[in-house]
Amino acid sequence: MQNYIETEGTTVDEAIERALTELNVARADVTLDVLNEPTKGILNFGAKPAKVRATLREDAATAPDTILKELLTRIGINADIELEVIDGNTHLNMTTDAPALLIGKHGQTLDALERLLNCIVNKASEVKNRVFIDTEGYRVRREQSLVELAHQVATKVRHTGREVVLAPMSPRDRRIIHLTLKPDNVVNTYSQGEGDLRRVIVTTEEP
Repeated sequence: MQNYIETEGTTVDEAIERALTELNVARADVTLDVLNEPTKGILNFGAKPAKVRATLREDAATAPDTILKELLTRIGINADIELEVIDGNTHLNMTTDAPALLIGKHGQTLDALERLLNCIVNKASEVKNRVFIDTEGYRVRREQSLVELAHQVATKVRHTGREVVLAPMSPRDRRIIHLTLKPDNVVNTYSQGEGDLRRVIVTTEEP
């Protein structure tokens, strides 16, 4: 594979997409230089397309999406991976024929895969890059479900005055419960237990 490619398009974004397609890499795997901005010219004369140069990064082989693809291949799962950088963090979305296998019970398999990927990506990196992974919109659905649960439990606690102990949850899920009920002026939340048995307690008392 060549180290760089120069492509044109009616817009800079179009030229970039062409470069990524021809190199068959994600945007995070290249350094982009805009060689020419598009110009319209006068009466369609003198118009020039946008032109960019996309250069492969030396560490493209250790990019998060490349590593995740390799991990999935090793466990026998074929998936397409989309990469997006949001607020400096890398978000990877997997499209596969076996989403349930990747998600696991309450997202446990997805969480484990995400922890492993973060360990690999950040092992030798001075700049820590948090990587989040998802498939089939599971993370959004799970968060919505937990937010609804939190409000339902809070209503019960307010009416009965009795605390409610939720089932054991992952750190990610417990955080959603805590943040959802943090603005509530009546109920409070705290975590109790160790490891996989750690739970959220919803109560009217001060923790």
